Amino acid sequence: MQTNQLLLLFCTVLLLFGLVAYFIGRAKASRVRASGAAMYAQPDQYAWFAVLSTAGPAVLVGAVGSLLLLLLGADIPPLYLFAASLVVAAAGLAVGVAQIKPQFHARQAIERVIRWILAGAALISIFTTFGILFSIISEALRFFKMHSFWDFITGTTWNPGASFLASAGRGDGSGAEFGSVPLFAGTFMITAIAMLVAVPVGLLSAIYMSEYAPTKVRTVAKPVLEVLAGIPTVVYGFFAAITVAPIIVNIAGFFGLDASYNNAVAPGVVMGIMIIPFISSLSDDVINSVPDSMRQGSLALGMTKGETIRDVVIPAALPGIISASLLGMSRALGETMIVVMAAGMRPNLTANPLEDMTTVTVRIVAALTGDQEFESAETLSAFALGLVLFAVTLTLNLVSVLMIRRFREKYRVNNL
Repeated sequence: MQTNQLLLLFCTVLLLFGLVAYFIGRAKASRVRASGAAMYAQPDQYAWFAVLSTAGPAVLVGAVGSLLLLLLGADIPPLYLFAASLVVAAAGLAVGVAQIKPQFHARQAIERVIRWILAGAALISIFTTFGILFSIISEALRFFKMHSFWDFITGTTWNPGASFLASAGRGDGSGAEFGSVPLFAGTFMITAIAMLVAVPVGLLSAIYMSEYAPTKVRTVAKPVLEVLAGIPTVVYGFFAAITVAPIIVNIAGFFGLDASYNNAVAPGVVMGIMIIPFISSLSDDVINSVPDSMRQGSLALGMTKGETIRDVVIPAALPGIISASLLGMSRALGETMIVVMAAGMRPNLTANPLEDMTTVTVRIVAALTGDQEFESAETLSAFALGLVLFAVTLTLNLVSVLMIRRFREKYRVNNL
């Protein structure tokens, strides 16, 4: 029997076990309640406890067995795992029905199970983060055994050269240079341009829609604005390369400046347009969550509507606005397609945004694609770049958390 057929059969049988557990548990709880005994929960709650005691252990055994089978390579026949899970389900059914007694707190037991499920969901995200970090660090350390970490983070030239030949034993890779400064400089410049476009436009549009726009205008404008978030990035890349880049070149030529068609301004502007919905929508929700009594109190003291927005509403919503801006910045830091199509792939350390440059994520994609060996320094450099980018993003998150906490404490003190 194939694995997918076995999985379908397992789900079907487990569903039948659950139905049997529900009806038997409910019937027993109803009989106990009809006998006049005082019970701590309703019959349906006892029935659901029987379902959880039946399906929960069986799913847990199946998940652990699948993990051992797929990830660790354990030699466990799928049919035996299927049979063991069903045996556990039957045992759970018997235990769950036996627990239906007047003195048993079924509601509290269900709450404990739900608490453990929620804690497990939180642990999954935490373990996933550590797993990602471990996989990046393990490969990045292999790269740093080939090249100096200090030269990597301070070097101003990125030129892998023929480093892939060294992994094949046909060269020493001595001419390769892996200075990441040009890549991070391009990343930060394009991200800064994107934020200069997205934050003012997104915040002002959020203020208009939450404070000034009539209901009919808001009903139409907000969904239309959020459509920008659903456009594929490759379409934004076409727009940046074909439309925005020539406009930037023409504007620069009008002022007597030389601009490359693969400049940093075009992807920055288009990337800013792409993340406007993130900042606008979240800021709009945060501004709307400010209590209306604060607005009314400010207006009653003689402040104008604009002064109320500036001095009362925005400070109250500032932690959420910072969080929205951080989400937009993270989206910009990880963008690849727009940069590839509009800014190119040449590592160029320059302060002129009218020249071509590239970002960290573009080089990661370039290093992990192609015909080079995985053991080569160029391929392993992708993990080193990912590790440094992870550290930079983590630092930005920590700084933003400190800023949010500072503004919350300041606003709380000012309102006491």
